[in-house]
This record gives sequence, C-alpha cells and structure tokens, in this order.
Amino acid sequence: MQKLKYAFMPNPKYDGIRPISIYLMRAIYGLMFFVLGKDVWSKILFHEGAWGSKDAMVWCVWAAFSSLALIGIFRTVRMLPILLLEIFYKVLWLAIVVLPLVRSGQTISPEVTDMMQAFLWVALPIIAVPWGYVVNRYLLGRTAN
Repeated sequence: MQKLKYAFMPNPKYDGIRPISIYLMRAIYGLMFFVLGKDVWSKILFHEGAWGSKDAMVWCVWAAFSSLALIGIFRTVRMLPILLLEIFYKVLWLAIVVLPLVRSGQTISPEVTDMMQAFLWVALPIIAVPWGYVVNRYLLGRTAN
C-alpha cells in the first residue's frame, strides 16, 4: 500500500511530478518509439522509387518524432514537449478535419476514419501529462522549488 501511495505523491526527483505520471509518460514514449517507429522506419528503409516531397516530409517528421521518443523513455521530463506536440497536432487535426465533418453530417471517408481511430489515442498523453507542471514551467516560467 505504501508503494501505491508513493506513486501519487509529488517527487522532488522528478521536479515535483508524481511518479505515476512519469511511468505513464514513459509508457507512451515507449509506444511511440516501438509502434510508430517500427511502421515509420520500415516505410523509410524499404521504400522503393522516388519520394514525393510532401510524403517524404511527413514520414521524416514521424521518424524524428519516434526517435526522440527513445530519449523520452530515459529523460522523461525533459522530453515533455514531444508529448505536448503530439497532443497539439492530434487535437488540432481532429478539430479541423473531423469536427466539421461530424457537424455537417457528411460521410467520413475510410482514410479519415483510420486516422481518426489512431488519433483518438491522444487521450493517453492528455491523461499522463502533468498539466500543473506544464503550466508552471512552460507558461508561467517557474522552476521547481
């Protein structure tokens, strides 16, 4: 019971972030590195023919994103901006692509449905991110005491 209580107590080792948030963020970084990384690097390494410039840019961004997630497993708090980027771009995409389709009652294409299903996993980093820390550190410029 003591270990469970410890997981929910702010810890100075992690700049006052609760260990449960650290564990959840590490799990998300791990998923990003292994799941996204496997798909992305397979696509890049085994691609045949010339790349379209926009297509190549997207795959390279995701490759960099998945690679930086590896650092996040070990430097969890320092790589928090990677999770913030993930949350921001996925929520923004859902807001500008899916929401208008749903509001207008239009049929959602299979391509958008596939992306939407993948992007709804954004709930995990939203839950894991220590929002008090984000507000204090990134918006208010305060450091941990």
